Amino acid sequence: MFFGLDLAQLQAYWWVVVSLLGGLLVFMFFVQGGQGLIDRLSSNEEEKTLIINSLGRKWELGFTTLVLFGGACFAAFPLFYSTSFGGAYWVWLAILLCFIIQAVSYEYRKKQGNLLGAKTYETFLKINGILGVFLIGVAVSTFFAGSAFVLDDMRFVRWEHGLHGLEQLGNPFNYLLGFALVFLSRILADSYFLNALDSAAIAQKAKKDLALNTALFLPFFLGFLAWICLKDGFHVDESGAVSMLPYLYLQTFLSQPYILILLLVGVVCVLGGIYLSFIGRKGIFPLGFGVVCAVMAVFLNVGLGESAFYPSSTDLQSSLTIANASSSYYTLSVMSYVSLLVPFVLGYIVYVWRCMDSKKLGLRDMDEHAY
Repeated sequence: MFFGLDLAQLQAYWWVVVSLLGGLLVFMFFVQGGQGLIDRLSSNEEEKTLIINSLGRKWELGFTTLVLFGGACFAAFPLFYSTSFGGAYWVWLAILLCFIIQAVSYEYRKKQGNLLGAKTYETFLKINGILGVFLIGVAVSTFFAGSAFVLDDMRFVRWEHGLHGLEQLGNPFNYLLGFALVFLSRILADSYFLNALDSAAIAQKAKKDLALNTALFLPFFLGFLAWICLKDGFHVDESGAVSMLPYLYLQTFLSQPYILILLLVGVVCVLGGIYLSFIGRKGIFPLGFGVVCAVMAVFLNVGLGESAFYPSSTDLQSSLTIANASSSYYTLSVMSYVSLLVPFVLGYIVYVWRCMDSKKLGLRDMDEHAY
């Protein structure tokens, strides 16, 4: 089946897979969003424990999705993987540290005799919930802003800034997606708590917080879309040469309407999911579907359009496209068959989710959990 496709089709297929996993990963950020709301939504230690236990039953699903996303990037686009992780290593190490302390916190927060105490581990959870998500947003923004790297003739990367990725914090436009993801993760968390917890007090606070985070999310998200649509893009011509072209990403939306439709469907579903959560219905699922669609649309724009998906702002010709950064034809073909297992992984996530949320979690259930 996949061996009947040509190389360009396989590269496009794998970029769609990466985009889908990226969308699912952002949906799973409701765990990180909830961690940042521990104190805002709880009035006492029992409510705080209820919130953390609810998130503790889901954080591994998000970690599984993160591993899948990283594995797909490594398998399909190894030059991107080596360039980004090998050059911008300080920002990726900071992100990795944020996720390490998350895992440690769920493991040790309630263990008797731990040296740091529960408050320290709760602080770690908040760092992961805010800083970890923000830094991922900044990292993804470099797909449009460019990064300071040069590839030599042997395709080894040389980073032109001593901060190795952290210099992107000096570009205020990168903050748009960073903050948008932070507030989106909190919207997802509020909707999740309304669906999963049996607590009127937490539900009342979650609805108020949902309104606040929606009001904060929209300006940053719309600002990000305006920025990428109005800025010059890293255009790739038929020969593979890269040059700057005004309104490139806007032109991609208009010339490939299926990407624009996917984005609009995502936005409508996100707004619809928020409304359903307000009126007491299960808004987390349409909200999650909308998030996946919107994130996929952003990824597809930069990957399937006539642009470099990981551009170099220092040396335009070092920019990476899905054509020059991908694995070989044979590797992509074989790995495409492996990718057919992704629906089974998604099915596992859905199954585990349904089992865990067969009934709402309440204070009476706290003796059964130990996060």
